[in-house]
Formats: sequence, structure tokens, C-alpha cells
Amino acid sequence: MSAPLRRAPLAPGFANGGVSYWYRASGRPAPGPRLPGPRTADVCVVGAGYTGLWTAYYLKRARPDLRIVVLEREFAGFGASGRNGGWVLGEIAGSLERYAACHGRPAAIALQYAMFGAVDEVVRVAEAEGIDAGVVKGGVLHVARNAAQLARLHALVEESRSWGWARGDLMCLPAEEREERLRVEGAVGAAWSPHCARVQPAALVQGLAKVVRGLGVEIYERTPVVRIDPRRGAVQATAVTASGAVTAEYVLRATEGFTAALSGHHRDWLPMNSSMIVTTPLPAPVWTAIGWDRRELLGDMAHYYMYAQRTADDRIAFGGRGKPYRYASRVDDGGRTQPATVNALWAALVSMFPPAAKEGRVAHAWSGVLGVPRDWCATVALDRATGLGHAGGYTGHGVATANLAGRTLRDLVLRDDTDLTALPWVNHRVRRWEPEPLRWLGVQAMYALYQAADARESGSRSPRTSVLARVADAITGH
Repeated sequence: MSAPLRRAPLAPGFANGGVSYWYRASGRPAPGPRLPGPRTADVCVVGAGYTGLWTAYYLKRARPDLRIVVLEREFAGFGASGRNGGWVLGEIAGSLERYAACHGRPAAIALQYAMFGAVDEVVRVAEAEGIDAGVVKGGVLHVARNAAQLARLHALVEESRSWGWARGDLMCLPAEEREERLRVEGAVGAAWSPHCARVQPAALVQGLAKVVRGLGVEIYERTPVVRIDPRRGAVQATAVTASGAVTAEYVLRATEGFTAALSGHHRDWLPMNSSMIVTTPLPAPVWTAIGWDRRELLGDMAHYYMYAQRTADDRIAFGGRGKPYRYASRVDDGGRTQPATVNALWAALVSMFPPAAKEGRVAHAWSGVLGVPRDWCATVALDRATGLGHAGGYTGHGVATANLAGRTLRDLVLRDDTDLTALPWVNHRVRRWEPEPLRWLGVQAMYALYQAADARESGSRSPRTSVLARVADAITGH
């Protein structure tokens, strides 16, 4: 995406940042009350995104008597939960091989099937609680656009069989079915999985926050937590804010890509940046040319990959990496996106969907951060001795994974030994990221190599993955 590109056509009223397009219709939420002073609780949750809200939801449903306080630095859904691509994806956030190496293949397979179930659970709760989030379970299409991508696609399907996936869990599509579903320019292959649903992410997180408040959970916004202290003797675990401290039997950290801002956690997870654009509504003739009637989610097999959806209001929301990492784990809270990234995303979009170039314009661009652990494997953890717990490191798969994390934290807090608490990501430990400038150099090198690998593969008929991509994987353990 670094080559000079033609400027993307911007719609009248084009917006850059402002959290995300997903808040454009409803408007940016007015933050709720700040923490008015010191509080005590049974459980304190730090972060009012998907992870924090799902955890509060399941705890309160299981134990209505629990006193639960949620602390949020901005407003519920300000972070990745209100900025993501709207993929409720049933793929694990991490590597099956790595989980299996520590806990065995059956445990890794159990985690994968729990992720499949998380997709249906999100759909179920949204319906049961009356959350109108444009949910459509149309599955996910992975397309290949050159020989190397096609070879990786076939390898992915074959590998899934070795992990016990049924044919219906992930299957290659014949050309005629691929074209009937969605016509992507230059596609030479595609695989489809039913384990994915489209969602309007901000509507989901805002709806969930409303439900949680209705259950009696206290959510305090505009209340940044600066430090989390473990239990010490008779003093319970504590979340410290400028407005006072919340003491609780358990303090659960659900800060994902913003974790580096907390004292003592600067190198736990790397805040990886991802960017999106959304088009103006596209007219019926464009959709006739493209297809996409089943509202599948769309990804590709490139190393510098993309992700997209057809929105409920007939736009294309299209995402990918822009400036992937800011030095010293800084984050751009407002979501403003560099013009070069907007141009690159538009170029990628119209290369896949040429009909959109005739009628479409870019209506909105935004960015956000996701949490990346050093081994790229997500974790849910609780230490009863210290009273501290956390979940995250979703590497971009957080919409469904956060739901599974919330249910797992519920069982851990309530001391219930369940199938969820036995999954191999529970209390998974990984080393921290390197200090600067090593991690900045490593991430920049990784994505530069991925871009170069994609360029080589697109101009080649070889089915072999570029050696540059293998070097990039080795650098950061991806």
C-alpha cells in the first residue's frame, strides 16, 4: 500500500475519524456519568467494550445479587468494539498448533468448536435481548486472486480437516457457485465457512451496554483507570482512577488495544492499527453486477489482507492495514486516518469490485487498534490470589472471541469448573514484547515484507508462498 496511488473520490460530507462510520447514523454517544467517588463492588471491570460488557452481562445473569462496576475511559464502545469490520467470526484468535503444543490436540479442537458456538451465542443474545444490530449469519468467503493465494487456500481447507472440521465447516466452492455468490475481480478460487455473521458493531456494543445497565450494572464513563493493584492481605484488588478507587474481590482488565496505557502493562500487548473506509450507498445495478445477496463477510488470502462486508444500508465497508503500528505503542484515539491509507483502501476496493468505481465514493474513513500478544494467541485469565483477571489479545478476531471470554470469566469468577474453564487459552502465558525500538522495527519490517511478498505473488504464476512472507512470520512469530 506504500506506492503512489490515485486519490480516492470523496463524497460530499466525507468524514475522517470521529470514532467510526458505525456511529454516524445514531451520532456519537453522550458519555454517561463519571465515577463520583470511591466504590466497593464484588467485581470491577476495566473497559466497556465487548469483553467487559459480555463479562458483566453473563455475571449478572448468573448472579443478579452481584455488585458489578464497569469503568470506561471514554464511552462504552469507544475502542475496537465500535470500530471493527463487523465480523462475528468463529475462528480462534491464535494458532491451534501453539495451543496444542501446550495442552494437546483435543484441547485445541475443543477451543475451535467453542469459537464456532460463540457466533451462534452472539446471534442468540442479540435476538433474545432485542438488540437491533443488523445481524445476518451469511458465513464468510475467503477468496484467492493468484496462484500462491490459491495454494494457501487449498492448504487451509486441508489443514482444517486434520483438526476435525467437517466438510461443512469450511469448503472450497466451485467456480460457478463462487460467481453466483459474489463476483470478485480476478478471483481464481474461494472457500466458504458458515461460522460467521455480519453485524453493525456499534449497534451491538451500544445495545449490549443498554441491556447491562438495565440489569443493574453500574457503568461509569469518562473515568480512565491509571493503575490496577492486586489484593494485598486484607486489602482487596483495586482499580485506581482520578475520581477515586474501586475496590473489589476481583478486578478484570478488558482493555484490549489500549492495554499499553496502563501502568505496568506497556509491553503486554502490541496495539496494532487497522483502518477502514465505507462507500456511499451503491445503486441496484452495481449490486446486480457484484452479487453479495447473502451478505457474507469477505476476506482474502493475501499476507497484507483485507476484510469487507455489505452493510445493511447497501454500502461496502472495506478494511485493511494502514500505518500498522505507532512508535512506543501510541494510539490515535480519534480514529483519524492518513490520506495515503484512504487512497490505498479505495484502490484495493475497486480492484476487487470495478463496478463500485463508477458509482461509489468514500463516505467515511476511520482507524482503531487491536491487541496483539507476542505469540499472537488470545488469553483469558484469573488469579484468585491477587484478585486480578484479564482477557484479550484477539488479533482482530474479537467480536466473537470477546463473547467466549465473557462467559469464561464468568465461570472463573464464580468458581465453576466447566468446559469453558478447561479450554487451553485459560491462563495461557506468553512473554512480553521487546522494548523500543526493537518492536517498532520488527513490526515495520514484517509489514514491509508482507507487502513485497504480495506484490511478487500477484505478478507470478508460481503456487509457492513468497520467501519474504516466511521471513516476516519468523521476525514476529506470526
